[in-house]
Amino acid sequence: MVNRRQFTPEFKAQVVLELLSGAKSGAEACRERQINTALLSRWKTEFLQNAARAFKTEDQTSQEQARIAELERMVGRLTLELDIAKKASSMLSGNRSGSGKWS
Repeated sequence: MVNRRQFTPEFKAQVVLELLSGAKSGAEACRERQINTALLSRWKTEFLQNAARAFKTEDQTSQEQARIAELERMVGRLTLELDIAKKASSMLSGNRSGSGKWS
């Protein structure tokens, strides 16, 4: 089995910034770091798509975190309710005799 190299986010950002700033061409960066041009292209695309996150304010982030916490609580509550309903259903169906009548 082939072990793939793992690259840190910092390393990826450094390589992409060298490319975008014009300090190195794509071919130079790939040759120096021994990476595939398709990989560098993917990193560049991902970097540019997520660039707006760098300017996100703390207020926006805290609102998103609050919404995530609210949804997680809701999922927990619904899971608990479903477990209770399943237990109640199994208890009720277990109290019937073979003829379908309550024992």
